[in-house]
Amino acid sequence: MPFAIGGNARIRTNISAENAYNALETSNRDISLRQLRLSTGKRINSAADDVAGYITSRALQSRNSALNAAMNAAGDAKNVTNILMDSLDNIYNQLNSIRDSTATAGSGSMGTDEKVALAKAAFRMAEQIQTIVDSTVFGGRQLLDGKYIANYVIGTTAAHDLLTLSIDMTTSNIDYNVESRNFDVNSMSVDIFAGVTGLDLRAFDEVSAHGLGIFDDTVIGVTLGSIAKAIDNVNKAASYLGGVANRLTSQEDIIKSQITNYNTAISRIEDADVAMEQLQLVKSQFLQQASLVSLAQANANPQAFLRLIQG
Repeated sequence: MPFAIGGNARIRTNISAENAYNALETSNRDISLRQLRLSTGKRINSAADDVAGYITSRALQSRNSALNAAMNAAGDAKNVTNILMDSLDNIYNQLNSIRDSTATAGSGSMGTDEKVALAKAAFRMAEQIQTIVDSTVFGGRQLLDGKYIANYVIGTTAAHDLLTLSIDMTTSNIDYNVESRNFDVNSMSVDIFAGVTGLDLRAFDEVSAHGLGIFDDTVIGVTLGSIAKAIDNVNKAASYLGGVANRLTSQEDIIKSQITNYNTAISRIEDADVAMEQLQLVKSQFLQQASLVSLAQANANPQAFLRLIQG
């Protein structure tokens, strides 16, 4: 704090000039600070500007980074569910076509040649199901091989514990497996298809004029029932994924809101109020000019007293 000093009839010291110089330095420093804040748009450019605010804003930025990572993970998980649901929907359509062919073959108006043709058409659809299964891939992993399970980090607690959501497409998932039937859509490689034991879709290719097999009048009812159960289990798996997708959508929405709120908090702490900074800049510039004038006047004072000792 500067003090006005009287008794300035001295030439060895010039306290008035020193005060004016110190005031000039203060004004210059404040001008530099205001210009920095206006050029960067930030009120806090270093920890020295606001120690508490600096710590708080850095903690909020760290939390925001974790939220953005969780958002990306939730997006990846949603991509997986969308791919799976689309594949299951396609499988459902193929199964419906197979059931239609089987139901048509059960009609008494169908001859042996017609039944064989329907069976071959159904087998082609079964092959397409296998193609869908084999081509349903994400991140280098098969999604419908009965083994896919993955945990996605969709958030963290205050103690930095991970909050995860699991996508479980294994044959042991009880969410869509009932009556001890395992969901498995590898129709051409295993004897269990879509949770139905006792129906191998390869059997459609074995129907011929010499033996109708699963299209024989004595077993075609069982074949239709098995396909209906297969369709039911495909729908259960799709419903499970729909629930997971809804959770992911909800999580994405809340993460977006939290990121926005954190950004608002960071902005309130860190960002400069341009109008206020400009007002302070003008004030400091005025004080700078006044300090320069005062310094010039203070430096001129000793000259007046030197005339007293001039001969």
